[in-house]
Amino acid sequence: MTIWRPPPSIRVKALGLHWRDNRLLAAEVLDDAGRVKGVRPLGGTVEFGETAEAAVIRKFQEELGVAVKTVGQPFFMEHLYTHEGSFGHELIILFAVMFPWRAFASEDRLQFREDIGVTGFAEWLPLTNLVVPVGPSFILLA
Repeated sequence: MTIWRPPPSIRVKALGLHWRDNRLLAAEVLDDAGRVKGVRPLGGTVEFGETAEAAVIRKFQEELGVAVKTVGQPFFMEHLYTHEGSFGHELIILFAVMFPWRAFASEDRLQFREDIGVTGFAEWLPLTNLVVPVGPSFILLA
């Protein structure tokens, strides 16, 4: 089990919103004991000199091996949160993304590998199962 803590700095994240039949593709967020504490869209950190759009495309390629296309304009939000007692601060750039035709069409749950070497899981979750907390946090809880 890898233990992760937010860094003591503001991070810029590019995340992709992929929808299938009113279900959002979201990755599990785990606590230190390996229990699912919430979910979030796939994507990751924008590297220095990289555009947010290039970052979200790169992250989907690295994690799922799929070439996504962004659709429309991104929107932005600030995410202040606490994970396992440590404070985190992110600026989030959200993109609607499209998969190639029929990519993962027969799969409901996807396995991927994070940068830190941890295996993660994502699935398309119905909106009726998601709750968005009030306030600056955007982590979706199942």
